[in-house]
Amino acid sequence: MSTSKPINHELEKNMEVISQLDDIVGEAVDTILVDPDDCWQPSDFLPDFQNPEVFEEVKLLQKRAEGIPDTVLTSLIGNMITEEALPSYQTYFNLLEGINDERSLLNPSGWVRWSKSWTAEENRHGDLLNKYLYLTGRVDMNAVERTIHRLITNGFDPKSESDPYQAMIYTSFQERATKISHVNTGKLADKAGDHVLSKICKTIAGDEARHEKAYKTFMSKIFEIDPSGAILAFEKMMRKQIVMPAVLMGQGGSNPSLFEQFSAITQKVGIYTGWDYARIIQHLVDHWKIEALTGLNDVAAKAQDYLSNLADRYMRLADRMKAPDEVQLAWLK
Repeated sequence: MSTSKPINHELEKNMEVISQLDDIVGEAVDTILVDPDDCWQPSDFLPDFQNPEVFEEVKLLQKRAEGIPDTVLTSLIGNMITEEALPSYQTYFNLLEGINDERSLLNPSGWVRWSKSWTAEENRHGDLLNKYLYLTGRVDMNAVERTIHRLITNGFDPKSESDPYQAMIYTSFQERATKISHVNTGKLADKAGDHVLSKICKTIAGDEARHEKAYKTFMSKIFEIDPSGAILAFEKMMRKQIVMPAVLMGQGGSNPSLFEQFSAITQKVGIYTGWDYARIIQHLVDHWKIEALTGLNDVAAKAQDYLSNLADRYMRLADRMKAPDEVQLAWLK
């Protein structure tokens, strides 16, 4: 009896299209991402321990952080934990069909270069936020570290079925969502009087904006080459809904509802809401000109109708969604 997998012709076609984008992706590494020697680093925003006056700098950091509301600080911690799970994200990217067939991180292809350089840039985000939160003195870092440990242990499944098309949809959406979350956190930090944290959040959001631009560009090329396949992948991801990267942060632990508590806080304080989810859908529909696509097969044409009306449906849901009256805080002293 044969144990070989049945051939998935749709996935094979998607892999062929992905291979056609390799030069474009390689160019994005050189033009959208930033060389490590020129990139900002976490130490640019933190007290300098080579400075004899460093403990005065730490006291000033802690003084500024005193005014940050517990809800905003908890949301910031959740964002940081999400950023710290990078091992799962890089592994996920390299397991996509057609991205790294050699299964070698020394592969010189554009896609493999992108996966390494992208995650290298993202790695600074968790490093910076982790150190900042540690220095505030307001955070139970042991609890935070256990959450990070558990999240990486539990892994990551965006439900993209190893399909590179669906993965590009997911990353386009997720990079924009992360950008929005950091921008809104920065605004609340500024309001609370911590201008340094505000600058940190806005700087991280700037990275996310560049990454969002790249993934949307990759997906735009896929739409040009294979509009029916691209729109069907978009529909699949949206019917499954976009799963947030940190959704498994509490699974298997003493507080399995940890992610739901974090999400309730971001909804309550306006850092990331149901309205944001709906607006991201509309942004992607507009950016990829979904309603104007032509030459679609019958199934893809139905997907076009579904996607064209989807943001309105989610906006109505968001309008009916009530922010929780009470939220449970985590990770604070």
